[in-house]
Amino acid sequence: MKLISETQITSFKNFLDSHETFLIAGHKEPDGDCIASSIGISYILTHINKPFNMLNAGPFKRTEIKKYAQFFKQETGFMTVDDQKRCGLIIVDCSELSRLGEIDGDLKGFDTFIIDHHKTAVESENSIIDSTAPAAACIVQQLFEKLVGTPNKEEANILFFGTATDTGFFRFLNECDSEVFNSVSRLVQAGTSPREIYQEMTGGKGWNTRKLLGIMLNRAERYINGKLVITYETQEDTRKYGQEGRDSDALYTMMLSVEGVEVVVFVRQETEHSCTIGFRSKDRIDVSLVASKFGGGGHKNASGASTDGKIETLIPSIVKEFSRIM
Repeated sequence: MKLISETQITSFKNFLDSHETFLIAGHKEPDGDCIASSIGISYILTHINKPFNMLNAGPFKRTEIKKYAQFFKQETGFMTVDDQKRCGLIIVDCSELSRLGEIDGDLKGFDTFIIDHHKTAVESENSIIDSTAPAAACIVQQLFEKLVGTPNKEEANILFFGTATDTGFFRFLNECDSEVFNSVSRLVQAGTSPREIYQEMTGGKGWNTRKLLGIMLNRAERYINGKLVITYETQEDTRKYGQEGRDSDALYTMMLSVEGVEVVVFVRQETEHSCTIGFRSKDRIDVSLVASKFGGGGHKNASGASTDGKIETLIPSIVKEFSRIM
């Protein structure tokens, strides 16, 4: 991970200084990194006495982030033209307004600053985008330490949680990521407990998550000489087990541990005519290349997409795209 530059830090500080109030927004269907990055920015604004509102379209499906839903709104509220001019929009963990989902209020007219780490992110004049950072929370931590100082235990817990989420509790890091461990070690010194954060991230799963996981494993099929695994969830599954009955992270981990498997894809029928797709790979395969073919993006080893279509037609298309690069 590269350290952000003094120029980038100054750019962000100037953005904060040039606005009186702020909206903080992250992508729809948030994960721990999105939530932690949003709250991390809110901590910075609190320390410099700048009012803010945090926005997220949700839904807050993941067990470990449900308790944070109360801090987020789904609407900007009434704002006059002058209010909008005084207000800055900070987008974290994504770079496109379209990925924010259904927020009640037009966000297009706001002066915007983007903080993101996805490989497919689009840079703008006001942005800090670093694809070498394994989590947006890593960037936010650097901003916090430069602009505020050492975080307290509560602040350190949130920042650690964000980085731990997107690194698979550090399983996805390699020899080039020593700076990430330096960063999280400072959070541990500030009082965070890795053991407690791990339990928070992995515990509390519902019974239905285990039942649905069994179904997903039973449906899994191998393609391209066993290197690609694809499974799926139907709308009937969702009706039977609920949106709470999902644990795709466990699915990816189990399937990628199988000998010879390099990529795992999970397709979920969200509506009659649309699906979400999750992509994970071990190392060499860049799944963001395939995700982009379906209107999505993300990291080399972890990406996602939302697209029109049905499971039965999307799976052959996914196999075709991966056959080009595997």
